[in-house]
Amino acid sequence: MDALAGLLDGPRARGAFLLRMIMEPPWSVRIEDGAPICLMCVTSGEAWIVPGSDDPVLLRPGDIAIARGPEPYTVADAPDAPPRARIGPDGTCSTLSGEPLAQTMRLGVRTWGNAPDGGTTVLVGTYLMDGEVGRRLLDALPDLLHLPADVWNCPLMPFLDEEIARDEPGQSVVLDRVLDLLLIAAVRAWFSRPGAEAPAWYRAMGDPVVGRALRLLQDDPAHPWTVASLAAKAGVSRASLARRFTELVGEPPMAYLTDWRLALAADLLRETDATVESVARQVGYSGAFALSAAFKRVRGVSPQEHRTGG
Repeated sequence: MDALAGLLDGPRARGAFLLRMIMEPPWSVRIEDGAPICLMCVTSGEAWIVPGSDDPVLLRPGDIAIARGPEPYTVADAPDAPPRARIGPDGTCSTLSGEPLAQTMRLGVRTWGNAPDGGTTVLVGTYLMDGEVGRRLLDALPDLLHLPADVWNCPLMPFLDEEIARDEPGQSVVLDRVLDLLLIAAVRAWFSRPGAEAPAWYRAMGDPVVGRALRLLQDDPAHPWTVASLAAKAGVSRASLARRFTELVGEPPMAYLTDWRLALAADLLRETDATVESVARQVGYSGAFALSAAFKRVRGVSPQEHRTGG
């Protein structure tokens, strides 16, 4: 498992909110759904994204933007256009006064807008759940990431445009996986830009020693790793690995492993009905008591409190 595959495992799309938005000016939609990640791809026309605090960003055909929640933002035909509709939690759409718009603006399967032949088309994919494993990735991204078409070329966008309006068995699963791939491609392109300030863990994956150690920890977190055993697998001394790992990643190997194990446990507790004992053994703890102690020490709540939202 590489850095992106592992760290994207948390916000993996599960029944994501996907639609094709077709609009004719004037139009402006206020996004207040609180979603952790939203991808927007323009296939025709132009659209402005207006964050709450940053400058507006113009999207042209082939561009992609990733907006991080939960702060609201506006998508419109002009940067100063007043909102005419609101997208709330779970993709609910209404006027600013609360009148439902879902049916009046429905244009077909996963297609929504104010005109079936409107000049602007935006593909929208929204992750509705915030996975704990992905928090390290989310924290490395700006509030609004913009990749113009001239700095990246992704064949997934035409494929998503073709697939998004299909109504076939299993189509939602297909779209979820395409959305995941599109997110991975966009994040990889973002971190690979000249002069990009990629996070330490991402840069460290390219190191022949630390990258190997990171992959070992991510692939098999339940293994009873020690710095010595990790160093032996990486082919260096214990002291050399500890020093190099800390310099490149920003924390010692065992601290990284603890964070990774607890992140995995946090997801399993929220997304499955596995017992705390079972979760503990899956992520490398001897039992429920050991996991509970680590969870309480690092996160301030017990596994059961985390599971119930406490």
